[in-house]
Amino acid sequence: MTTWLNMSLQDGASPIMEQLIFFHDHVLMIMLMITTTVSYMMITLIRNKQTSRFMLEGQMIETTWTIAPAIILVFIAMPSLRLLYLMDEVHNPSLTLKAVGHQWYWSYEYSDFTKLEFDSYMIPQEEQQESTFRLLDTDNRIVLPMNSPIRMIVTAADVLHSWTIPSLGVKTDATPGRLNQTSFSISRPGILYGQCSEICGANHSFMPITIESVPAKYFINWVSKMSE
Repeated sequence: MTTWLNMSLQDGASPIMEQLIFFHDHVLMIMLMITTTVSYMMITLIRNKQTSRFMLEGQMIETTWTIAPAIILVFIAMPSLRLLYLMDEVHNPSLTLKAVGHQWYWSYEYSDFTKLEFDSYMIPQEEQQESTFRLLDTDNRIVLPMNSPIRMIVTAADVLHSWTIPSLGVKTDATPGRLNQTSFSISRPGILYGQCSEICGANHSFMPITIESVPAKYFINWVSKMSE
């Protein structure tokens, strides 16, 4: 999760998020080179006092600064398109989870199991413990197995919501009357936090999402306990 004075992205908890971070750094380096080059040229032009009555055109430099941006855009577009296709790819899921947005809480249904559904509310401030995070922890956490392809189906019961987990690189709109689908795989155990990212009313800030990533053995035990 994000910590104080954290100027970069959260640590990736899925292969897609790790690729997004690499792409972000890739584009940032290109922008740094462009900024450095343009700044150097502007400072040189400002400080240069030489003039020439015979320099009327510069075809070589005009050709260069027309072709160079096109080449730079190719180096940005190719990895970007690859990532877009990877994010839309839905593999054979080992688990399907359905999230339904309400004002102002989330409902979850494990579609592969019978009678496994629950509501998830934010823990009020007066009931919080020292180990919980304000505005981020919920009374019922989503428990998911790590290293397993998971299909996420998102919808809403009233207004627009958005199911978002930054460390997984997942952000899916919850639209009433429509099922949106995404997929992800959690690469490490731990607790992941997110929030509703679509302004949905007065208590929009109080719709946290908490995922507990566990090994498959613990997930099976949790399912057995919840299904009793």
